[in-house]
Amino acid sequence: MSGVDVRVFLLCENRLLREALLRILGKRAGLVIVGASGYSLDTLKNLIACEPQIILLDFLGEAFAEPLLLRHLREALPETRTVMVGMEAKEEHFFQSVREGAAGYVLRDASAAEVLGAIRSVAAGEAVCPACFSATLFECASQLLTMQENLRSRGPSELSRREQQLVELVCGGDTNKEIASRLHLSAHTVKNHIYRILKKTGASDRISLADHYRATARSDRSRTQDRTPQTVARMIV
Repeated sequence: MSGVDVRVFLLCENRLLREALLRILGKRAGLVIVGASGYSLDTLKNLIACEPQIILLDFLGEAFAEPLLLRHLREALPETRTVMVGMEAKEEHFFQSVREGAAGYVLRDASAAEVLGAIRSVAAGEAVCPACFSATLFECASQLLTMQENLRSRGPSELSRREQQLVELVCGGDTNKEIASRLHLSAHTVKNHIYRILKKTGASDRISLADHYRATARSDRSRTQDRTPQTVARMIV
């Protein structure tokens, strides 16, 4: 094993997939498989002890249950990155994986070369996304950026800087506990902040709050796209 070998742990509940990946990846130069197993508490202990650079896992139900598997692994192995093998081409699975910290995502019909490429790219610090999700990912990024600009442009009488931060995280789907951890606040403080935000904006709950700002982002982006070249030129001048 050379100094550039990528240490990989296969955490796959699907035995057939796990064994196939073990046969395919175990023969590849530049990779070393440090472990392969289905999900269990003992497996997690062994996995953490192996300190892999990459964890390759299938879409485990346990990964998104309490305690959240990916977040637990991210806390225990902050330098380790994960690549998810999606069993189905479902957007909700992809975005849930991204939200939980997966840096790479491939579908189960990916070729061996594509899986290998994803592992190497993620190990190099890059992110990997299936082409079928790229358009939606760009759309979400565009909405988020527009929403952030809208929030920053609001006057001090509407939302404070801290409240704007909270709205961005709420729109990103973070829970009160997750927001508290990110901003180093107590969950009670976050709850009070959100209550005040709802009162200021007139939103009935956090879902309607997120919907409002996402709709505003889409509307603003649509107005920008509908501008004629002459209008844009006047704005630039």
